Amino acid sequence: MKKVLLAEDDADFASVLKQYLELHLYDITWAENGEEALAVFQTETFDICVFDVMMPKMDGFTLAEKIIKINPEVPFVFLTARKLKEDKIIGLKLGADDYIVKPFEADELVLRLNNILKRSNQQQTQFATINELQIGAYLFDTKRLSLKSNTTTQQLTEKEAALIHFFYTHKNQMVKREQILKTIWGSDDFFSGRSMDVYISKIRKYFKEDSRISIESVRNIGLEFKIDN
Repeated sequence: MKKVLLAEDDADFASVLKQYLELHLYDITWAENGEEALAVFQTETFDICVFDVMMPKMDGFTLAEKIIKINPEVPFVFLTARKLKEDKIIGLKLGADDYIVKPFEADELVLRLNNILKRSNQQQTQFATINELQIGAYLFDTKRLSLKSNTTTQQLTEKEAALIHFFYTHKNQMVKREQILKTIWGSDDFFSGRSMDVYISKIRKYFKEDSRISIESVRNIGLEFKIDN
């Protein structure tokens, strides 16, 4: 059973979600505010986290920031009753795997959790047979999830590593945005597209020391990870 940390201050709503997810064989730990969720996360291991954005004592965004410092590999999803663009941007920058606006059907959450965990498992399996890749002046360590140059070592999240690996295996090729999104995010919806843009911006910075490496965008077509010899 996959373990889920659910942080939600609405007890009735949390109870419904908890029961429904348990019916789908998830092991749910419920915390009624951000501080309680953080305390639980520090003592237990979880496969995925689901955080309401607006909570007393500590909001979901602050909670996610603290969780990332403890374990950046755990995927997380935000739940919110607000449709503000600013909230989505914050969630994207934090690296959220999904952002679900209330009200929503419980089976939608189950589907999204299943997809996120499936992609995470696939990425872990993909890296199991590869140790290191030389990408220009960088050494990409798929076991330790790090990108090393002569002067820096960048620790990567699983999604950053998966995106870099995808780009490397399709280097010097034009790849459609939809292909990247469906492979790494499992969806080509608006949120996933904006999330990918945030990750690509980060990866461009990671490779900035080697001028031979670039990620070029072709409007309305796709992206090309170029490595000049």
